[in-house]
Amino acid sequence: MLEHTFIHIPGIGPKTEQTLWNRGIYRWHDFLNHEKPVFSPAKNRLIHENLEASLAHRDHIGFFNDRLPTGERWRLFDAFKHRSVYLDIETTGYDQWSSDITVIGLYDGDEVQTFVNGKNLDAFEMAIARYDLVITFNGACFDLPFIKGCFPGISLPKGHIDLRFVLKKLGYEGGLKKIEKDLGIVRDDDIEGVDGFEAVRLWRKYQRGDEKALKTLISYNNADIINLEPLMELAYERMKSKVFSVG
Repeated sequence: MLEHTFIHIPGIGPKTEQTLWNRGIYRWHDFLNHEKPVFSPAKNRLIHENLEASLAHRDHIGFFNDRLPTGERWRLFDAFKHRSVYLDIETTGYDQWSSDITVIGLYDGDEVQTFVNGKNLDAFEMAIARYDLVITFNGACFDLPFIKGCFPGISLPKGHIDLRFVLKKLGYEGGLKKIEKDLGIVRDDDIEGVDGFEAVRLWRKYQRGDEKALKTLISYNNADIINLEPLMELAYERMKSKVFSVG
């Protein structure tokens, strides 16, 4: 999808992008190799220069993340899927200034990594550095600001897709668990009733010596990150179909 994208170019919006597609200009090279002028000389030059820069930065996700509107960053997924990771955190509350991170989970499609406060939370900073794209649900408002507060100066992946806003475009609203149910994703019985409030209670029980509570909390966090993968893949395919079907 990335090389079909033109809306990262200044002054190019969805309508102009659609115009290009309707004229048979589906990819960057189609425009660069087009014999007849498509727009005015100045606009053609602007697009040409930006597409040359796009090809030069093809493997640099930050180049595109910074230029794409937040709601269009789902377009990064296929190109950078092999360097992406799903992330979710658990905390002692919703206010990052008075609450702590208890658990951070990472899932790259193959391996789950769990970082627990008081055990190995410090190792998260090195682990996240391996990835170029982080995928979250409501991470722009919650997870990533919390992490930045907990790890001052941390270098997070330069690309970020927040599935909450992508799924909203597709008509799916509410929390992660509600959307999972709407799409037929079922959690294991032992964590079916666990939510953010219960996650706080589980952490408090663990602090009082209940190791089983920590195990349940980690299982809950694992489900959060693992279930993001099918949601991301579904959202990507549906958004791609949606933009190509317009016009």
